[in-house]
Amino acid sequence: MNKIYYIAKKIHKGNGEDKKVSQPITRIARLSIILAMVINIITLAVVTGFQNKVKDKVIGFGSHATIVKAGENSTFESAPIVYNDSLEKAVKNIQGVKNIQSFAYKPALLQSDPDTNRYNVNGIDTFQVQQEIHGIVMKGVGSTYDWTFFESHLIEGIVPDVKDSIPHNEVIISSQIAKNLNIDVGDDVNVFFVKATPVKLKYKVSGIFKTGLQEFDEQVVIGDMRNVQRLNDWGIQTAIRVADTATSDGQLIVYADTRGGNGNYRHDWGQGYENAQGFTYCDFKDTVIRLISSDYYTFIDGFGELNSIPDTAFLHVKVEGNKYLPCYPKNLEFGEIQREFLNESGTKFAINFKGGKRMVFEYFDGKGSHQNYIGGYEVEITDFAKLDEIAANIKRAIYFQETDENIEYRVRTISEDQQEIFLWLDFLNLNVIIILVLMLLIGTINMGSGLLVLIITKTQLIGLLKAIGASNWEIRKLFLYQAVFIILRAVIFGNIVGIGLCLLQYHFTIIPLNPEVYYLDAVPIELNFWHIGLLNIGTIVLCTAALIIPSYVVTKISPIKALKFD
Repeated sequence: MNKIYYIAKKIHKGNGEDKKVSQPITRIARLSIILAMVINIITLAVVTGFQNKVKDKVIGFGSHATIVKAGENSTFESAPIVYNDSLEKAVKNIQGVKNIQSFAYKPALLQSDPDTNRYNVNGIDTFQVQQEIHGIVMKGVGSTYDWTFFESHLIEGIVPDVKDSIPHNEVIISSQIAKNLNIDVGDDVNVFFVKATPVKLKYKVSGIFKTGLQEFDEQVVIGDMRNVQRLNDWGIQTAIRVADTATSDGQLIVYADTRGGNGNYRHDWGQGYENAQGFTYCDFKDTVIRLISSDYYTFIDGFGELNSIPDTAFLHVKVEGNKYLPCYPKNLEFGEIQREFLNESGTKFAINFKGGKRMVFEYFDGKGSHQNYIGGYEVEITDFAKLDEIAANIKRAIYFQETDENIEYRVRTISEDQQEIFLWLDFLNLNVIIILVLMLLIGTINMGSGLLVLIITKTQLIGLLKAIGASNWEIRKLFLYQAVFIILRAVIFGNIVGIGLCLLQYHFTIIPLNPEVYYLDAVPIELNFWHIGLLNIGTIVLCTAALIIPSYVVTKISPIKALKFD
């Protein structure tokens, strides 16, 4: 056995008079190491938990990266792009990409149900009706959307069904919005959308979530992307209509009813795109009229590129009775043709003409090209640390995509979209370093003081060891061993207290937070045992290494004077 280690161990366990002198100092040194370990473990657990929790929640409302149209500065108000299946596949094949999903946003206002308060003023009954208004951004998601984040934060209800073939008017809202508007799961909520003509729709609340990230909880509502696509007036929707009046020469007027886009419409009635919005018509045989509509960048006839994906509508016509008669309506009221509706929706009707002619019309409106447009793509990755590298790979993959629309894309990372939040989170790393250094410095200084006291109390032992031939380095190791015994004991106890306090906060949420300030409603804890292991090793190594200098005092002690020391 190492004789120096053996002596150090015996001295450490002994109870001599000199230990009574050094014990208070060594206890202070031990306590400083324990305190340093406890504070450092809690600091690492809280800061790591805080950074990861906030990151996860911010990313949960968006994604690690988004692909939008070039020139757009806000994801919430981005211009539409045409859905590109080949682009989606190219991005999904990039190493490190977990998922890619399309999205669309639409600003809106939520309105609560009327709240009637009745009063009696001077014997007169009166009442006051109040309705709360809350501004939100509706996020539309598709069938490939990953609901994991919102499902983990649902406190009531279920997520909307966006995989059905028919879009449902279902949304999930935050508990804060539900509280402000007095809404429960299953209730209908009025939603106002700003368009050329404002639209009011009713949506059913299928679920309520709470993330604690109040800034986003109060802003974002999640629903079916198909509803958002339609409300954004992306692309166009066309239809064929029969006018309520007829011409003097017995002709009906058939015209295009097109909406959306920029209004510079061109119509293809079978002879190519032209300005003609409609024509006069009176047929003698059954037929189908087809209409293809699109809009253009300019009003120049026959020139320019299509501005949107075309939409197609049909009008089915069936002629009965004396087919070759002109179309003079039999029944008119206030100059308008009277129709005989054959279905509840009014898309199928008949018109009776003088002389016994009858024509049955049925509208088949275009489905609209809005379904081909999206706000952009959200990209989920497997490793946040490689975000910049993967984003660069996505940019390269997109650059080589060939599309008919010649769209230029821009890849935006979450750290760019939420720059202030991520800069703030990164700044916390500096705070951690400062706390770690200060606490280790305090512990080291106290241990240095304790080591000096140990050396002073063992002056006679030092003289004896030198007299029998022990080297200065062997004697210094004797005291360094004792310091290590103190440090190890303090580190173990510090780990027990530090980890214990973290577990108490993790399981019982002892310390809450104000979500308006900290984005979270409780102090987060994330115990990373790699961090704790490195902290333990670093503390032991640094404190021991720092004590080598104070131990140098041993070399200055003379054996003769030391043996006479009392």
